[in-house]
Amino acid sequence: MGLFNVTRPASFLLTGIPGLERSHPWLAGPLCVMYAVALGGNTVILQAVRMEPSLHAPMYYFLSMLSFSDVAMSMATLPTVLRTFCLDARDIAFDACLIQMFLIHSFSMMESGILLAMSFDRYVAICDPLRYATILTNEVIAGMGLAVTARSFVTLFPLPFLIKRLPICRSNVLSHSYCLHPDMMKLACADITVNSIYGLFVLVSTFGMDLLFIFLSYVLILHSVMGIASREERLKALNTCVSHILAVLAFYVPMIGVSTVHRFGKHAPRYIHVLMSNVYLFVPPVLNPLIYSAKTKEIRRGIVRMFHRMKM
Repeated sequence: MGLFNVTRPASFLLTGIPGLERSHPWLAGPLCVMYAVALGGNTVILQAVRMEPSLHAPMYYFLSMLSFSDVAMSMATLPTVLRTFCLDARDIAFDACLIQMFLIHSFSMMESGILLAMSFDRYVAICDPLRYATILTNEVIAGMGLAVTARSFVTLFPLPFLIKRLPICRSNVLSHSYCLHPDMMKLACADITVNSIYGLFVLVSTFGMDLLFIFLSYVLILHSVMGIASREERLKALNTCVSHILAVLAFYVPMIGVSTVHRFGKHAPRYIHVLMSNVYLFVPPVLNPLIYSAKTKEIRRGIVRMFHRMKM
């Protein structure tokens, strides 16, 4: 018998929000608005960075990477989420579910890596400003982007194969309107220790380490800023970090909330788990373009100039 010649369903059934099935058509409207803001806002930022010479700087290159990962994350979840809520079409093929699972986890890890790279950008800009241009060259930025992408692909490449080796015979109903590794492995009627250990290893070695290094970078930034004599200069330096700090909070706070609910909220209503997972996946792509557009005047100016050129 081959390694992957095991019992598995031809397809899975996706789930919206348990207990609120009658409200799904009403929830489809806000979901469409969120997708429109995420896709539209991040696409505008990508175009502004591409077209405006004033935004051809390391900080904005990293921002364009963040916008790309947000667009990709939204595109990875959009088909099944809207089919589930708008059309009540819950069926998804087994292999398609594996592909979606891989994409969602990959782009999520990619976003974490980009947030770490952006914290390094802020650290160099504040702690070693005279060498900023020589440290963060275009080649270095491109290398960091490739490293983040390669890490996501290589680290998560085993996940689909770890799922395919499991016999799935308990049920074919998933807990969300998209496919996630923890959700799929719980349906297996076999030992899932390897999946659980590898999932924890990935979580700690990537997301956990990224968050730790982001925290350490801001400790060093605060130490450097406190050494500035002028109060106005201290506030000016810290103000350049506000957008990034908000983006980090928008990404990691829902993630920590989801992990906490899954580990310690086993008796919480099922819709709480689903809502927390949806917040984790949908909120960062929506908030990031709003945060950077509101808090970064260079981005606002670049967007205005871009639209002005398009009208001419």
